[in-house]
Amino acid sequence: MDEEYDVIVLGTGLKECILSGLLSVDGLKVLHMDRNDYYGGESTSLNLIQLWKRFRGSDKPPAELGPSRDYNVDMIPKFMMANGTLVRVLIHTDVNKVPATDMEALKSPLMGIFEKRRCRKFFIYVQDYDENDPKTHEGMDLTRVKTRDLIAKYGLDDSTIDVIGHALALHRDDRYLDEPALDTVKRMKLYAESVARFQGGSPYIYPLYGLGELPQAFARLSAVYGGTYMLNKPECKVEFDEEGKVIGVTSEGETARCKKVVCDPSYLPNKVRKVGRVARAICIMSHPIPNTNDSHSVQVILPQKQLGRKSDMYLFCCSYSHNVAPKGKFIAFVSSEAETDQPEIELKPGIDLLGPVDEIFFDIYDRFEPVNEPSLDNCFISTSYDATTHFESTVMDVLNMYTMITGKVLDLSVDLSAASAAEE
Repeated sequence: MDEEYDVIVLGTGLKECILSGLLSVDGLKVLHMDRNDYYGGESTSLNLIQLWKRFRGSDKPPAELGPSRDYNVDMIPKFMMANGTLVRVLIHTDVNKVPATDMEALKSPLMGIFEKRRCRKFFIYVQDYDENDPKTHEGMDLTRVKTRDLIAKYGLDDSTIDVIGHALALHRDDRYLDEPALDTVKRMKLYAESVARFQGGSPYIYPLYGLGELPQAFARLSAVYGGTYMLNKPECKVEFDEEGKVIGVTSEGETARCKKVVCDPSYLPNKVRKVGRVARAICIMSHPIPNTNDSHSVQVILPQKQLGRKSDMYLFCCSYSHNVAPKGKFIAFVSSEAETDQPEIELKPGIDLLGPVDEIFFDIYDRFEPVNEPSLDNCFISTSYDATTHFESTVMDVLNMYTMITGKVLDLSVDLSAASAAEE
């Protein structure tokens, strides 16, 4: 371990593993360490015994729940957008269905006939919109026009606006309405492109055996390009020179020298601040979520306004068909930005939609963001995972960190359809 590295990465959460893989591919000498004896950090997947130990303090779950090894329960459950940033990074490294297009808007049971026509016109505008072609802008500069004013032009009602803003554009609260409309239009286009990516009718994809597989995949990528991995390394103390710049990491009496450190907030607690908390419930069930057409995987977003809350609530369900539970079992998650200290009461609107549950676990965890100046200390700290059940915000943090570390922008302008065809 007593060597010099370009970058030492601390923690094997998904963000840290993606960065480790990308930096190794770039030719940097990377050492990756974790105080735990498993991959994944906060974004790991647990078997049933591990789940029971964490939330019940015992290693003897009920036998009727099935074999422990058949469970892969995500601690940070998220879907990937099929045409989204994480899929592009993967390729770069070698309840009623929500309408996403004008034709789907005409068929949707979520709207009346007049609202459908208004919504269809808006969807056609979004589908045709090209940032570089003023002819498609209809005289509006979306870098200046507020989202609220763009939507008002089409006369859409509040419930349709909720669907567009929260289920399609995946905004977490209603602040977007007073921000430039370009971001919302781009998010809607991503949703529609993701629906079109595969023939399953959903914009989301999810890996077999749970998300715990993803950190390991990027870790293997790093190793292929010369990265060194060390798990179960206690303490991992970051060392600084007299000017406050990082010079290395010490563990078990040995110090590895480095130019830069990448880590999650837990490794440098004095360089982060608490910005919120996430409340979540993890449920084991013997049935799909009711009223979802018996879907084995589903995401439900409950908009903040309909709940009288400051932020949205998210339901996420996967099942034995994804190899995350024994046959006949479903795993459901309910999460939201915590606004109280009582997740059991706070998450009730989401839990009530699940029907009977075999077991339920409640948890609240703090969210942190860095407050240091990386140009002064060469420490690059990721933000904690938010309550959303999709990956877009997670990967944007990774890409921003990559640019700060390397001074480069990762080129993700890959033709995903061509990449898929090449795979076949």
